[in-house]
Amino acid sequence: MASSSSSINMNPQIKYDVFLSFRGKDVRHNFISHLNAALCRKKIVTFIDDKLNRGNEISPSLLSAIEGSKISIVIFSKWYASSRWCLNELVKILESKNKYGQIVVPVFYLVDPSDVRNQTGTFGDSFSKLEERFKEKIDMLQTWRIAMREAANLSGFDSHGI
Repeated sequence: MASSSSSINMNPQIKYDVFLSFRGKDVRHNFISHLNAALCRKKIVTFIDDKLNRGNEISPSLLSAIEGSKISIVIFSKWYASSRWCLNELVKILESKNKYGQIVVPVFYLVDPSDVRNQTGTFGDSFSKLEERFKEKIDMLQTWRIAMREAANLSGFDSHGI
């Protein structure tokens, strides 16, 4: 057990203090811009995906950024679950948590944590739209459901007041 914790702390791939995972259309120009600015003022090195090209698959540079971060902050918002990209990011973040001991902090931005956990309410509505597009990909949908449930069960910040 001691060897695994020392290997976690000595991961040579660490480039960022914090990786921010979010649905841009929900929070990019309000919550994320303020959070990122506050972190930068404290000299916390963040990775924010504002310069990456979107495509069907997560780019290797994004996967590397997730693995190369000490902490991932996942901002769950109304439309987060409608994005295949966000959900694939979430799966990779949780893999990094389990493999490297990365700290994962969920933030519930105007969504109820139980709605994320159970894919209900407006959060569930956005996931339902994604389910319709990928209904033949049952394994992928199940992986996303498990990842959302796992992340929502982590200790985090309830940001209804923001």
